[in-house]
Amino acid sequence: MGIFSPALKGFMRLRQSAIDNFIGSPYDSQLKEFHSLIGSAQYTEWGKAHDFDSVNTIQDFKKACPLTDYEVLKPYIERTMQGEQNILWNTDITWFAKSSGTTSDKSKFIPVSREALVDNHYLGARDVLALHFGEFPDSRLMSGKCLVIGGSHQVNQLNEQSYFGDLSAVMLQNMPIYTQMVRTPKLDIALMNEWEEKIEAMARATMQENVSFIAGVPTWTIVLVKRIFELAGTRDLRKIWPNLELYIHGGVSFTPYRQQFQQFIPGRGMHYRETYNASEGFFAAQDNTRTEGMLLMLAHGIFYEFMPMEEYGKAEPQTISLKEVELGKNYALVISTNGGLWRYILGDTIQFTSLHPFRIRVSGRLKHFMNAFGEEVIVDNSDAAIAAACKETGAVVNDYTAAPVYMTGASNGAHEWLIEFEYLPVPLEAFVGCLDRQLQAINSDYEAKRHKDIALRPPIVHCMPPGGFNRWLKDKGKLGGQHKVPRLSNERKWLEEMLKYAA
Repeated sequence: MGIFSPALKGFMRLRQSAIDNFIGSPYDSQLKEFHSLIGSAQYTEWGKAHDFDSVNTIQDFKKACPLTDYEVLKPYIERTMQGEQNILWNTDITWFAKSSGTTSDKSKFIPVSREALVDNHYLGARDVLALHFGEFPDSRLMSGKCLVIGGSHQVNQLNEQSYFGDLSAVMLQNMPIYTQMVRTPKLDIALMNEWEEKIEAMARATMQENVSFIAGVPTWTIVLVKRIFELAGTRDLRKIWPNLELYIHGGVSFTPYRQQFQQFIPGRGMHYRETYNASEGFFAAQDNTRTEGMLLMLAHGIFYEFMPMEEYGKAEPQTISLKEVELGKNYALVISTNGGLWRYILGDTIQFTSLHPFRIRVSGRLKHFMNAFGEEVIVDNSDAAIAAACKETGAVVNDYTAAPVYMTGASNGAHEWLIEFEYLPVPLEAFVGCLDRQLQAINSDYEAKRHKDIALRPPIVHCMPPGGFNRWLKDKGKLGGQHKVPRLSNERKWLEEMLKYAA
């Protein structure tokens, strides 16, 4: 296991004990986080304005503090970026995670306190390793290095003491020296701003290392692996890294990419572990690779609420607690964090796959869906349909997006897709037919609208040339890092932009 072996084993046992504790006492763990957050922030500007010193119960909290989003918190965050402190959180905040995601052309700057780094992001990352060793006690994961595919970094010019970058870059920049020793590539490469140059430098540097596990978004991991294959003259990643045993992924659904990774890493002994780690917090990680869903992290500086989807859009939407959630129902995730986000509507939708312990899966985004005709197609549906169509036809899909074609006087509606194929061994029409059938099998509302083409005619599918989506991202200044192609939209703005790259 290397030079940290004894200390590592001891730490992993401690963390597994802590994980077992919040699994066994989920409500007490969340109540403890709630009181800790309120107590820490009661003398901040936000805490005073919302009477945190009088908040004793969760109901008090809901009455005192309204639901928020980035626009509500933005003025407070901007003041913190200018150097003011004790605004949203009671310790100094000098780092901000730049996050635009796919919801807006404007960047969001999420405050990252020292507590958020240490007690949430770093602790969550370590718990992923604890979960892996708990499931595979004989793992030799630490005999090699972790390949981290992070984002870019730059100094925030608004204040000389303030810095911002992608979350991964913020974490890398502040990482303890002993952690830097077991990761690759070196920091000067990991934090390069120019993504295309960075991929080339990463490929050449890391292919010479003993990599035993990888952490990164699937889309950019694939780009890096393909370049390494070109340089090494092989299509088997194990021939380059024979000790590779784990891929830690998140950011997008792994379902459409699993087939490619299995081709890249043939044979047995490779494990895939999903995480749910956003700029706003580390929320969940897969505790059992044979079970669907990720374990919700309940003792990591975050208090959770859950908004039933029927509440979304109401003037005063209601949320429920962990005790009230149900299996298989869509909820919007609402968080209060040790970085100063208060009753913050994250924008993701989740479903519980287990209540003992509490496991979740990310089902989509509040603004990423197609429902122009009552079909209620969410990203979870489209990912599953794409994966099933690939399995049936042998196709391999790199990325995709879709939006509605609205009804006109002459014709009914449709869904228009733009798909970048890595490999398409059948006629496009055959894949489209399979995709349509699979989506009908998954989503009964879509099936009803497709019945006899009453509301929806068959999908319209265009092929995106190789690299087309990346060119779109690059032209928008979003190539690399945590940026990704929006899968679904109920409007045509993104699709219309991207279709120009398919011409």
